[in-house]
Amino acid sequence: MSTAKRTNDVTQVLHLTQPYISPSTTPSGSARRISRRWRFTLTEGLSRLLAGLVLATAVFYVVGFTAWTTWISFTDSTLLPDYTFVGFKHYARLLGSRVFQVAYGNLVIYGVGFIVGAAAIGLLLAVLIDLKIRAENALRTIYLYPMALSFVVTGTVWAWLLNPDIGIENFVRGLGWVNFRFDWLIDTDFAIYAVVIAAVWQASGFAMALLLAGLRSLDGDIYKAAQIDGASPARMYLKIMVPAIWPIVVSVLVILLQIAIKTYDLVRALTAGGPGIATTLPTNVVYDYMFQRGEMGAGAAAAVMLLLSLLLVILPYALFQRFQKRKQYRHD
Repeated sequence: MSTAKRTNDVTQVLHLTQPYISPSTTPSGSARRISRRWRFTLTEGLSRLLAGLVLATAVFYVVGFTAWTTWISFTDSTLLPDYTFVGFKHYARLLGSRVFQVAYGNLVIYGVGFIVGAAAIGLLLAVLIDLKIRAENALRTIYLYPMALSFVVTGTVWAWLLNPDIGIENFVRGLGWVNFRFDWLIDTDFAIYAVVIAAVWQASGFAMALLLAGLRSLDGDIYKAAQIDGASPARMYLKIMVPAIWPIVVSVLVILLQIAIKTYDLVRALTAGGPGIATTLPTNVVYDYMFQRGEMGAGAAAAVMLLLSLLLVILPYALFQRFQKRKQYRHD
């Protein structure tokens, strides 16, 4: 038998052993396209549905409870809601309260010290790491580690460090400096600055991370051009690099300000608002009225006042961002 004949016979056998597929049962290209389109539509619809549910829940939670808290602030609610309208009674009481006035005075001191300190140290560390100094990895580890801690842990640790009996003062006196004093934690004039120190220690690494990312995102030609022109590193960063990342700097300042306004747990763990009311912040006033005195109406009024303080930060920032986008759009 010739080779050609054997090949032809094998081909016929293989053809007979294959299952028969009717041309009518084979999906056409049009049917496959319709199936893919239907699956895409279904997937997109489910995605939009889930996103809509999440957005609706968030809006209901934020707007709904904010509106409810605002309404409660105009009532005489105590442990349970009482919807009897009493006008601005609680707001007038708060504005005339010494505790409330001291709390907002402390907020100014704490906010300025915290924002300036964290931003300045964060910028200095970002510049040093961007210059690739030898201690880069050590600095990165030391200052990024506190970001993993909560303010409660930070407050507890610094309460030990600043305690005159077991902390820094006791340690230095044990070295022979018997007249050394570092009792800010129990000094009514300096206790708020002890809170600032603890807050700056934790947040400076956060500022460093954002500012370092901004510096590393700049074109390397800027650095080389400044070096060719003979600019010193300090002048180069202050006059060229930092202004180039100004939007990031503004974002860092706004985020730090929001953190300062909402700070509660750090003060609670570090000083509990004391000595006396020396370190009381507006958030402590809200908690005191709501959960210790059982005056829900007054606590809601304090919360609304705190919300207004936060809006004074968020709204200008939102307007600034919108202005920047419009400016960039016109430039493009």
